[in-house]
Amino acid sequence: MDFDAARPIYLQIVELHKRALMTGELKTGDKILSQRNFAEQYKVNPNTVQRAYREMEALGLVETLRGQGTFVTVTKKQLRTMKDETADHALHSFICEMKTLGFTLTEVLTQVQETWEKEASER
Repeated sequence: MDFDAARPIYLQIVELHKRALMTGELKTGDKILSQRNFAEQYKVNPNTVQRAYREMEALGLVETLRGQGTFVTVTKKQLRTMKDETADHALHSFICEMKTLGFTLTEVLTQVQETWEKEASER
């Protein structure tokens, strides 16, 4: 993974895990990489990884059990909230861009439907 130098790496690590949760790659009860293994695999300072894991614990996404590892503890409600917030952010950016380009709501909805159907047929 290439980290963006413009944003704190620990936050990008949190976002990486959130994304894996939202896509179902990680599920409640799953054990995630140890902090040391994550740091080695992604070539990140162990202190940065430790900060990210502490942040994820504070958010209630994971729990570290001494001597056992770090496990996903996200609830369905938390997961729904994360998905809703992600969708809201993406939609806000998209809508602002479409308005800037001068599209009407009807035009945007038509384009969204056409693209949705095209994507569905390609899968």
